[in-house]
Amino acid sequence: MVSRLILVLADQLTRNVAALRDYRDGDLIVMAEVSDEATYVPHHPRKIAFLFTAMRKFAASLREEGLAVAYTTLDDPENTGSITGELIRRADEHGVSEVIATEPGEWRLIQALNDCPLTVRQIEDDRFIATHAEFERWAEGRKELRMEWWYREMRRKTGLLMEGDEPAGGKWNYDHDNRKPAPGEIDFSGPMRFTPDETTEEVLTLVGNRFGNSFGSLDDFWFGTDSEQASRALTRFIKHALPNFGDYQDAMMSEEQFLYHSIISVYLNSGLLDPMDACRAAEDAWKAGDAPINAVEGFIRQIIGWREYVRGIYYREGSDYAKRNDLNHNRSLPGFFWGDDTQMRCISKTVEQTRTQAYAHHIQRLMVTGNFALLAGLNPQEVQDWYMAVYADAYEWVMSANVIGMTQFADGGIVASKPYVSSANYIDKMSDYCKGCHYSAKKKTGEGACPFNLLYWHFLDRHREKFEKNPRMAQMYATWDRMSDEKQTTIRDEADTFLNRMAQGALV
Repeated sequence: MVSRLILVLADQLTRNVAALRDYRDGDLIVMAEVSDEATYVPHHPRKIAFLFTAMRKFAASLREEGLAVAYTTLDDPENTGSITGELIRRADEHGVSEVIATEPGEWRLIQALNDCPLTVRQIEDDRFIATHAEFERWAEGRKELRMEWWYREMRRKTGLLMEGDEPAGGKWNYDHDNRKPAPGEIDFSGPMRFTPDETTEEVLTLVGNRFGNSFGSLDDFWFGTDSEQASRALTRFIKHALPNFGDYQDAMMSEEQFLYHSIISVYLNSGLLDPMDACRAAEDAWKAGDAPINAVEGFIRQIIGWREYVRGIYYREGSDYAKRNDLNHNRSLPGFFWGDDTQMRCISKTVEQTRTQAYAHHIQRLMVTGNFALLAGLNPQEVQDWYMAVYADAYEWVMSANVIGMTQFADGGIVASKPYVSSANYIDKMSDYCKGCHYSAKKKTGEGACPFNLLYWHFLDRHREKFEKNPRMAQMYATWDRMSDEKQTTIRDEADTFLNRMAQGALV
């Protein structure tokens, strides 16, 4: 006799998730592969395959533990196609009306559960370091919600890299030491790769048949798909890549897709890996003398600092946050974001890596695709939908503040104190993308001038009223003002020509 339904979503694949801790005899766990969740944006097939496989394995582990699970596969003829539809179907089957759910990481699902005709109790997801209330208390009354100050609170709360009340090594942040440009070569062969087993192969066939025409490749699928594999992937990173992670975390190389990055966000965000376990493993490596403090601090900051911060912003700002467009940018996303040809080598290489791996690291996202989107005035909702669609670690709680706030400044400055825009100089310094590119990073105007150079000044010029009083941008405007009227006109005209050609679908 079933008494209640316990909903477990695809990004809640841990026995420690709140709703499962509430499990008692007579409950039925509901898990479902549904088309609504696979298609609300055109998700990368690699992400869909990863989640469906991980879901099936997690459901099997719950059954082995003796828990009751009702699992719906995507090709089940009785599949209703939505989470609420599956809850209603299971409730009708068993004559129950009460559902226990862990709060989803996307407002659209939170609202769908609120609108469900069943009695759904949503419990706050406590797999994170901070609660909603803690972030709200920290944010209340502050003029600026800067991540650095939040990060220090999280260091104090967790005790990570702390020596009493002081930060280990005497500094909170070693970011200054983590900005080395691309090295000549990488002596790390990348993240741990797992050979697909029978369950994975079955899902790969299913996903290939259903979503094979979507942007993204299923070839050479190597993601881990259970908690044991996720743990092994972390161990490999800590031992072989963490020592060099800090130095080169901002570098980009055209023939090195992973450099010294961990590639564990896909496991953290799905529930297969605990964030504190990852942080303690890194801290232990530092204590043992196996990794330098700049690398360990940078890694920990990404998890307990940035990851916690963007989640706090998402829930604090509410369901309209992802719809904001403070700069009124409305250009459509160009086809080269979806793999059409472009002569911009940095964009081409980043998009191709994204297509094959469903992954690009934070600087590729921020300073290549994100930077271009902001400079070109692309619609931020289209930009966010793209990031949501193409990356395996993408969920709205993590993407909104990163895209709407950090990369597109569409929230008016809640997340970033100034727009993250740069000319070609930054990309040229931090990568090898500019070598062999059709465009010249050194050329500011004229034939062969890099579009990033033209669009950089074009952006500053058209948004002058918004940003000229920002103290962090005064030098940029002073440089612009020293240019002759003729040069300014040339930049405007050439940037407009580029944007018009892009809008027409021409090769740029």
